[in-house]
Amino acid sequence: MQLRAQRDQREMREKRDQRAARRTRVLVCAAAVPAVLVVAGCSSDSGSDDAKDKAAQESAASKSASPSPTVQAAAYGKLPEPCSVLAKKSLKDLVPKADSGKEGGSDDTATRASCSWDSLDDNGVDGSQFRWLSVSMLRFESDVTRGAGDKLAHANYQKQLQDAQATKDAKSLKTEQAAGTGDEASLVRYELKKKEGTFKQQTVVARVENVVVTLDYNGAGLAGAKSPDAGDLVKDAQKAAKEVVAAVTKANAAAGDGGGASSGSSAPSDAGSKSASASAS
Repeated sequence: MQLRAQRDQREMREKRDQRAARRTRVLVCAAAVPAVLVVAGCSSDSGSDDAKDKAAQESAASKSASPSPTVQAAAYGKLPEPCSVLAKKSLKDLVPKADSGKEGGSDDTATRASCSWDSLDDNGVDGSQFRWLSVSMLRFESDVTRGAGDKLAHANYQKQLQDAQATKDAKSLKTEQAAGTGDEASLVRYELKKKEGTFKQQTVVARVENVVVTLDYNGAGLAGAKSPDAGDLVKDAQKAAKEVVAAVTKANAAAGDGGGASSGSSAPSDAGSKSASASAS
């Protein structure tokens, strides 16, 4: 009986120890699960951050590899002195009584310049001959946002031509090509009748590369003087315009100028041709 009791006690202790061991293993496994989850969660976040960093680096590399926008540099980078674009002999023929030219105001003579002359040849009882001459020049830089200088100049050339054709009260208006003057040129001719007499106006608009030249020339016979011949005035205006265009080309050739900046330089504002009425004031 005693042996049986001892065996039963031993079996009970063994069972108790086995249950205790099983509980220990369960607690250890349960404690291990959160740690695994934490590690798995950290690994997932790290991978996401790495992917974002890689995407950002690839985007930056793509942007740096993209070429910057460019535009062809303008051919001409300067303008000649406006009151010196015509030879003294030419001025003597066009405005014989003019003392000197009057330079127009400009805050940037490299992009905008002008000069004008007026002449009054008083012949007493035979009346007077009036002549007025004006030359203006506009130079356009190439601009990545607006285009090449010669394209901008072409647009301004067309605007100047339209302005000349739209002169108020113009009579017998005609427009014709002015061959051999720059890259493109036109002549607008008309008459303006005023109380002083009939003024015959010639406007030559020309473009050479990225520069626009506008030459205004008019004449009138005043106080009973005979009106000047329109054909002679046209020839004189065309000849003078060719001389001005040549002066623009020569000024840039002498400077060895290869063109203006092709980045963000701004073009000059438009300067319309002066009208004959303004010249008589």
